[in-house]
Amino acid sequence: MNRLTGAHIAGALVADAVLVTGFALTGRTTHAEDPVLGLWSTAWPFLLALAVGWGVTLAWRAPTAPARTGIPLALVSVAGGMVLRALSGQGTAVPFIVVATLVLLAALVGWRLIARLVLRRRTDRPGPSA
Repeated sequence: MNRLTGAHIAGALVADAVLVTGFALTGRTTHAEDPVLGLWSTAWPFLLALAVGWGVTLAWRAPTAPARTGIPLALVSVAGGMVLRALSGQGTAVPFIVVATLVLLAALVGWRLIARLVLRRRTDRPGPSA
């Protein structure tokens, strides 16, 4: 079994934050809105909810687990992000909630599935013979 290091945990957290920010950036550019100036206003609710999700799910214990960590993180990020958007006067239209849920599930679970497959392939390979 692979031993988790601080670098693995930090890498998973950074990957999550980059993907959540990418979701916000994609949304801004898709709607022809300024991707730079408005990025923070779109991203911060989801990033804050992601941080809460890391705490609630104890994500550092299994940072690459798709079901144990990825699914709950995505759900907390969407739910918390939408609550924060509503409290800050931003939109929470049903189509946006659906898209956010699907995209964040795909992103936060997807990279973990890929990481697991890559790690499994590496551990399944026979080592060099002595």
